[in-house]
Amino acid sequence: MKLYNTETKIKTEFVPINPEHVTMYVCGPTVYNYCHIGNFRPPVVFDVLARVLRAKYPKVTYVRNITDIDDKINAAAAEQGVSIAHISEKFTQAYHDDLAVLGVRDVDVEPKVTEHVTEIHQEIQSLIDRGYAYEAQGHVLFSVASYSDYGKLSKRDPEELLAGARVDVATYKKDSGDFVLWKPSDDDQPGWDSPWGRGRPGWHIECTAMAAKHLGDTIDIHGGGNDLVFPHHENERAQSTCSHGAKFVNYWLHNGLINMNQEKMSKSLGNVLLLKDLAKEIPGEVIRYILLSAHYRAPLDWSDDVIQQAKSSLERLYGALRKMVDVDVPSDIGNQIPRAFDDAMSDDLNTPKALAELFALAKQANTATSIDEQVTIKAAMMQSGQWLGLLQQDPEVWFSGDRDAAQADEIERLIVERAQAKADKNWARADEIRDRLSAKKVVLEDSANGTIWRIES
Repeated sequence: MKLYNTETKIKTEFVPINPEHVTMYVCGPTVYNYCHIGNFRPPVVFDVLARVLRAKYPKVTYVRNITDIDDKINAAAAEQGVSIAHISEKFTQAYHDDLAVLGVRDVDVEPKVTEHVTEIHQEIQSLIDRGYAYEAQGHVLFSVASYSDYGKLSKRDPEELLAGARVDVATYKKDSGDFVLWKPSDDDQPGWDSPWGRGRPGWHIECTAMAAKHLGDTIDIHGGGNDLVFPHHENERAQSTCSHGAKFVNYWLHNGLINMNQEKMSKSLGNVLLLKDLAKEIPGEVIRYILLSAHYRAPLDWSDDVIQQAKSSLERLYGALRKMVDVDVPSDIGNQIPRAFDDAMSDDLNTPKALAELFALAKQANTATSIDEQVTIKAAMMQSGQWLGLLQQDPEVWFSGDRDAAQADEIERLIVERAQAKADKNWARADEIRDRLSAKKVVLEDSANGTIWRIES
């Protein structure tokens, strides 16, 4: 398997530290509000990577954190007159609900910052003891000048290192690029006792502490969006390397961002789509398909046309499975994933090419005549779909769309009535029923095995 490493900017063979146990850490959400569609490209992409790794290695530990200490959470809590726990718990549950809509599996460990304050203290003290951090006016800051490799991940010039930092230039900093590890809290702000006074952690140190506790000093893979390369991952890399005296990450993976109708998604442009709202109009599997339709490292253009294309694509794939609904796949059939599909997924998660291989299987399904051939094709489609997190529902459920059971029963009743009308050579009545269903966007497909139906996109 080959992966593109952001740090080296080349695609290389993935060689885990321990072939018996792969470790992966991905940055999770700051839970102060509902998440938009752009927030969900990383969890979907790395869910797929975890699925592939689990198929290839005996054990995978996948950690994705929850940031439940942050000034945005503090502000939301103060505005609503509730605790930060109330805000973070509400939006953590909302995040989990959204992940379920997208078919994202649970991670192995989901640590929260509030549960790791002791480990954060230990990391900060280690950096102070090793000469990489200093105290100033109730703050503890990382000294960028003390680490000669700072900027290596993001390829930033030292003059640009302040750009993107969350902390404004302050008099207590030795250097403008120094970043906060611990900051003081006033009486109205959440805080924890520490050797440096009552306060709260900075943004970056949290992931250093949680990754070390749950995965060790050096991990195989660290992932996230391109927007995290600097400053967050650059600072994580510096902190962890300096605190532990060891390389932090062997493979840095970053996904491209989402553009709305070819414009960068932003709140100022008003083109941010909340997943919870989007899912009311579009099935979760369609959204997931879109997120995988472009290579994960490339930007993804979101538009009405892309949505329609994804619906039609899934319709084709489910249509092939529907024609094999009576084909039973033995539970002990073994691995039937085609070599070409495996090669695509093993080539830095080339999901567009993998999807093309799925369509090749669907084409074979439409022409297969023998039962043995259909069994092999159906198993291949289902197993390949499982790697992508697609095609795991009953085709009939897919084609019934969001119609309730009563509506589906009515459609089935009309289809039976139409079949009888055709048997009676009552062509006018048969056409009348077809037109009635067509008006409801129900498309009928007649075959030697009977009539199947689907909801038109």
